Amino acid sequence: MKNLIILSTICFLFLNCSVNEKPQFIGLENIKISESTSKYITVTAEARFINPNDIGGELQTDEIKVFINNNEMATVSAENFEVPAKNEFSIPLKTKVPTDSIFSDKNLSGLLGSLFSKKVKVQYKGEIKYKVLGFSHYYNVDETEDVKIKF
Repeated sequence: MKNLIILSTICFLFLNCSVNEKPQFIGLENIKISESTSKYITVTAEARFINPNDIGGELQTDEIKVFINNNEMATVSAENFEVPAKNEFSIPLKTKVPTDSIFSDKNLSGLLGSLFSKKVKVQYKGEIKYKVLGFSHYYNVDETEDVKIKF
């Protein structure tokens, strides 16, 4: 009898938690160069989502590449992010780009244009993976923004 009560309680809780739809990807915001040193330039952004579900989940951001002036410079590396239930949230996307790759020969023409305009074109491109209860969904990310640089 005790096992039946426990089993029915678990089934009741599981059936009342709804996963109506996947979280909605709003887009990338606040793309900027947050720090620059002689060795690295730190590029940051926020991926914004709304989760209407009673259950959270997990987001993985390992497949996002960062392009500066149309040249692939780095990959976003972040820990898995726990998705809150019934909430709007953002995931920080941060990467460090080595300055020697920015000043390489393949990027020289884009760099000269950036020096005159004081802007670089930063593009995030790839996928964010959402996992919940054994199911997964992918969000395509392809956002480009001109970012001011300071000398």
